[in-house]
Amino acid sequence: MSSTPAALTAFTTEVFTTLGLPDEDAAVSARALVHADTRGIASHGVANLSRVYLPLLRSGRARPEAKPERLVDRGPALLVDGDRALGLWLAAAAVDLAALRAADYGVGVVSVRNGTHFGAAGFHALRAAEQGMVGVVLANCGHQALAPGPSGGRKLLGTNPIGIACPAGGHPPFLLDMSTTTAPTGKVRQAARAGVAAPTGWLTDGAGPVHDPAALDSGAGWLTWLGAPGPAEYKGFGLGLAVEVLAALVPGAGLGPTADAAADDDIGFLALALAPETLRPGFAADADRLFGAVLDAGETYPGVPESRLHADAHAHGVPLADDIRAELDAIAEDLGITPLDRR
Repeated sequence: MSSTPAALTAFTTEVFTTLGLPDEDAAVSARALVHADTRGIASHGVANLSRVYLPLLRSGRARPEAKPERLVDRGPALLVDGDRALGLWLAAAAVDLAALRAADYGVGVVSVRNGTHFGAAGFHALRAAEQGMVGVVLANCGHQALAPGPSGGRKLLGTNPIGIACPAGGHPPFLLDMSTTTAPTGKVRQAARAGVAAPTGWLTDGAGPVHDPAALDSGAGWLTWLGAPGPAEYKGFGLGLAVEVLAALVPGAGLGPTADAAADDDIGFLALALAPETLRPGFAADADRLFGAVLDAGETYPGVPESRLHADAHAHGVPLADDIRAELDAIAEDLGITPLDRR
């Protein structure tokens, strides 16, 4: 079955307003989830309403009434306490603030602590690209550690995602959205729900590959780093540790390697916006030539396949697995709101 993006966004917005989020915060949060569903990243879309965001809000670990505070404002650089706001809109607001400062200074950097899960990093980075800027968004996993270093031992870091977006002139925006582990937890759990094997390289038990995706949550396997297997895995681990530095160490958020807790609380973000046109003319034309040359060479780049999926979703609807549709119906009944199929 499928749903129009508009109906899915309206439904998700009402879920969040019913749970106490202000209207605009709820709308941004809904768009963040539907962004993932329309671009083929169902592991980070509305499937996480019942798995991530409702539990966060109902437990109090995320605060619908949160009031983030600017602790330090140095013009192009700011430090923000997120007040446990829902990361779906908090990270978007951080990018918007970074872009606002970049328009004046050429660069805007917003460091955030005390945040919560923010969904697909690409949604947030793309907000800067839509303003003609380069957007970079990084996040750690707060106190949660999911994977040990390449040598094994105790778990140290989370998936530590990276989102980078750049306008591409008349071509689809460049949009890199990736975890620094070989696969994010959402995709592993999606495989477990679907009853399919995890591809070789996603998980390991230290002795070799693990193909049962349920091993992630049972503790029988853990995530590998980009570049696995072998010495190249240190590249992914190095990227993950770099994200920990930039997104969490700088603002003073929870650090995975030093944490005693297991929950992804006190997540740190880095939102960076670069405004090249404030530094030199011609950036937009050069970007058009750069990405056009890649396409002319018969290659694609991150953002192109997702852009095609996005267009297809708006033309033909967002596909929703039967189990996800049933979960959305259960949410509607629980909250007393109009179900998706009546929108």
